[in-house]
Order: sequence, then structure tokens, then C-alpha cells
Amino acid sequence: MKTFEFAHAATVEEAISSVVSSGGKYYAGGTNLLDLMKGGVEAPPALVDLRRLGLTNIVATDAGGVLIESGVSNSAIANHPLIRTGYPVLSQAILSGATTQLRNMATAGGNLLQRTRCPYFMDTAFARCNKRVPGSGCAATDGFNREHALFGASDTCVAIHPSDMAVALAILNASVLVQGPDGARTVPIAEFFRLPGDEPERDNTLHPHELIVGIELPPSPYAEHSWYLKVRDRHSYAFALVSVAAGLHIVEGAIRAAAIGMGGVAAMPRRVAEAEDSLLGQQAGEAAFRRAARLAMAGARPLSQNGFKVDLGMHSVVRALTMASR
Repeated sequence: MKTFEFAHAATVEEAISSVVSSGGKYYAGGTNLLDLMKGGVEAPPALVDLRRLGLTNIVATDAGGVLIESGVSNSAIANHPLIRTGYPVLSQAILSGATTQLRNMATAGGNLLQRTRCPYFMDTAFARCNKRVPGSGCAATDGFNREHALFGASDTCVAIHPSDMAVALAILNASVLVQGPDGARTVPIAEFFRLPGDEPERDNTLHPHELIVGIELPPSPYAEHSWYLKVRDRHSYAFALVSVAAGLHIVEGAIRAAAIGMGGVAAMPRRVAEAEDSLLGQQAGEAAFRRAARLAMAGARPLSQNGFKVDLGMHSVVRALTMASR
């Protein structure tokens, strides 16, 4: 790890000013950033500590939703009564990720900003990684790609986003509240992440030096019928091969609203409107769920080693919808 400056910020404005002047990065839990720094993937000249900003509250909003400030730990989110009762799929998603110790340190804002776990990105011994070294190539396209993207990949990058929390936030239509040198703005979660295109080094649509200050959830119709399914090689501390966040609003057995979010298949949480729309007005059951699953996985472009994820994805969608419907 290279040496760096370390500063504490007392206000959001001070944190932003310090990052602008130092060219550094924001630091909260550090569960991903410090790993990247130790491995030489990241080498910021400075870290600006956010832990004195007091962004650690979860509160009900006047609109009937919930505001999660960016410094709240993942454990606190997952176990908060407002989340467990109104947004259980978010609690399930968070509890499926990492270990208790990491969840106690990791923050809401940092979870959204975590980088891919593609081995070619994480290990600087591999020279070819456009996300780490733009223009160097993508070693995964003709290398180890069992865990990589089925959708939205490009010739420059086939990595996936690792967050479980983000997949649940996608079906909850969350908004990300950010503040930067030019002021504050709100970014819908559907517009927060980006596919690699020809700039795979950019994971999201944040402007330079912007800081996530909160995540706002609108009222959800899926509190009674939702489920988060994570399929992985081992149950403990493994990233998803495929994950599915499913939400259903069921009235007298018929589906009135539906949301399906998928992780482990693209560089961002994936939603397919056609799959969700196919469920509307249908009786909750296997036939409707299988039709939605086929639509959810339509257009998949498997690589040399991850073709099994197409069938796995369809079965996972059916399973998640089945569990959500109970």
C-alpha cells in the first residue's frame, strides 16, 4: 500500500472541499476501498473520513417511505424495524452478503460504490483489465469468465456488480441522494449504475467528487410478498452467481404489481419490464412465473464458461417468485 494523507471532516461541505483539494477519496467503513488499496488497485493520495458527519439515521419520510442516511451500517439497515416490516426484501438481501463483521463496518453509501470482484480487476498481476487500466484489454473475454455478465457487457468489459443490496433497491425504486461541489441532486437507482460501454472504468453516474448522503425509499407495495434469492458456490461469504429480488402485490390471488431484479448477470442490477408486465393480472403460480423467467433471461449472451447461468437464472426467477407469493 502506498502512503496517503488522512483527514477527518466535520460537515458534508468540508468533506467535499477536502476531496476536491486533495484529489482523494471518501472513507467510511473501508471494507472494499482498503482491500483495493492493499492490493495496489487503488492508490488515492488522501482519504477523507466521513464518520464524524452523523449520517447514521434511518427515519420515516413525510411521503410514507424511509430515508437511509449513507453512513448507516449494513447491519443497522437490515435489522431496523422500518426496513424489516416495510422492506423485508432489502433486509434479506443485506443479510445474504458478507459476514457479520463486515456488515457491521460496511455502510449504505459504500455498498453502492463497491467495485467488481472480477479477478482480473482485483489482482494487479494481470496486466489486461480495462476497468483498472483503461485501454489495456479485457482478459476475462478469453479467460476465466464463469462468474461474469450475461447482459450488457461490451468488448471492453464483462464484469458484474457485486452488491446484493443494490438488487433489492432496484425493485424498490430507491433514489440516491448525492451532494457535490455543484450542489445536491437526486438520482433514481435505475440511473445510478452504468453498463461498461467504452468507459468500463466508470461504474456509476456520479459526477466528480460527489458524495452519497442518503438513500430514499418510496412506500412499497411488496412488504407482504417479496423474497431475495442468492445462488452461490458456497453458502458462507460468497458473491452471487445469480441473485433475484422479487416483489409481488397480490389481490385475491391475482398479481396487481410485480418487480423482478437480478444480480450476478450484468454490471448493474437488471430489471426487465416485459417479464414484470407479463405477470400483471395473472394468477400467482408456476405457469406465470415460468413465462416471466423466460422473458427475464431472453437475450442473454453467455461467454465461454458461464452458459450454465442462463438456465440457473430462469430457475432462480421461478423460485424467487414462488417464495414471494407465499
